[in-house]
Amino acid sequence: MMTNIIVLAFIYLIGIGLLLVFNELNYRRLNLKGELTRKFAHFAATLATVPFPYIFDSHWYVLVLALLFAGVLWLTQHIKSLKSIHDIERKSVGSYLLPLAIYLSFYLSVQLEWKLLHVLPMLILAVSDPAAALLGLNVQKFNGRIKVFGHRLEKTWLGSAAFFSSAFVISLIALYFNRELFDFKTFYVAGAVALATTLAELISWRGSDNLSIPLAAMLMLYWLM
Repeated sequence: MMTNIIVLAFIYLIGIGLLLVFNELNYRRLNLKGELTRKFAHFAATLATVPFPYIFDSHWYVLVLALLFAGVLWLTQHIKSLKSIHDIERKSVGSYLLPLAIYLSFYLSVQLEWKLLHVLPMLILAVSDPAAALLGLNVQKFNGRIKVFGHRLEKTWLGSAAFFSSAFVISLIALYFNRELFDFKTFYVAGAVALATTLAELISWRGSDNLSIPLAAMLMLYWLM
């Protein structure tokens, strides 16, 4: 059994490596923007971690994968390589917080024996976060940056709306499959998770939403479920 898990961990490691190579090739050959290829890598890598609770029975496997991933990101940034991830104008620590968020949510899901505590935050982080960023950056008409108490945030109205709506639908589906029931609780917990993660994304800066979004989702689930 342990041998099979180690093999799966190795397969995941190879898969992430191939993803980064594929992403880098597209960045160079198609002359894509770094923001676009970075979001694609974020989407694919995060989505690939969703089945972790059904594969790994110990957090140590995920910790090793997270440390290796963070190490590759650190090395490639310092040698000015892997521009499909690092070629962005803004300052961001999001690429380093992503492995931390993945490990933390998995660790808590194992300790509490509750797979949804990892699955739902990762689904929202994989889908809603890139959707908000891409829509906010690329749609200019009828869009604008959000103001709070006269302070203009980096987030846009359409981006936040896309985040909330997608997070709500994802939460609704995930909660239904977890509870096998469509009732008022399913809807209000889904709404609370969507609202909390949207606010976490709204007030975050320099990529800290990679950590704040999963934390907000886990907090709502633990509190309301």
